[in-house]
Amino acid sequence: MRLREQMPELVGATAWLNGQKTKVDLIGEKPTLIHFWSISCHLCKEAMWDINKFRDRYRRELNVIAVHMPRSKADLDLSQIKSVAARHHMTQPIFVDGEVKLTDRFDNQYVPAYYVFDKYGQLRHYQAGGGGMGMLEKRLKRVLVEL
Repeated sequence: MRLREQMPELVGATAWLNGQKTKVDLIGEKPTLIHFWSISCHLCKEAMWDINKFRDRYRRELNVIAVHMPRSKADLDLSQIKSVAARHHMTQPIFVDGEVKLTDRFDNQYVPAYYVFDKYGQLRHYQAGGGGMGMLEKRLKRVLVEL
């Protein structure tokens, strides 16, 4: 995805955990952080503490959606996804992308990866990798100020 592109429709999940959201639910309400992760990704698990911190700190001003992107056949085990999500206190909605449909719509190739959309659904920031949480929070704050 390129900056200022519209958020893709959140369709094609093989499952949703912790509730389901649509693009219509998110646009116009408040900014949204969509983060891609995988149960086989060590960096994703390390970053989850920071994502949960953002989710809790900005709960009134920010939507947080997780997208589980499989990197191997073993990553398709829904019971394992549920287990890892519970162990890492992921209470946000989780789009399980077992057929990589949403991953393809985002043209995403990495986990962890973070997409920040403003309340109008325009992509305002993208980053990939386990570090850079300070930069991610700085970008989140910039979008939150625009409310």
